[in-house]
Amino acid sequence: MQDQPPRIGALHSISFEVESSQTITFSCAAEISVLSTPSLIWFLEQAALQFLLPWLDEKSISVGTHVDVEHLAPTPVGATVNCTAQLIFHDGPVYRFKVEAYAGDEKIAKGLHSRRIIQASQLARRLQALETKSRK
Repeated sequence: MQDQPPRIGALHSISFEVESSQTITFSCAAEISVLSTPSLIWFLEQAALQFLLPWLDEKSISVGTHVDVEHLAPTPVGATVNCTAQLIFHDGPVYRFKVEAYAGDEKIAKGLHSRRIIQASQLARRLQALETKSRK
């Protein structure tokens, strides 16, 4: 766990190659498959989640609380996508990131993503209460 809080402007990037399981397919005159928005958002969230890992102790996790992403361009199977999360705000357990994704030189997504650091036991208790309630 890091001693100093993360600095505003710091960033973390991850890359992935688009696989067919991450696409949505449109059937029209020709079948077209492109990276789906939910898959893209998952990778953008992963960039922010991984950014925060050095500041978590063994009892803490970060959970996503807000996503506002604009999917700008289609991306085919086999393309390499680079997703970046840049810290733009931090207040206590709340962290806000500017997120972007590029396929080569083309920006394919931009937006904001917020995460909150919580105790894992807090989430476990809440889930247990929900499971108990749903069984009634």
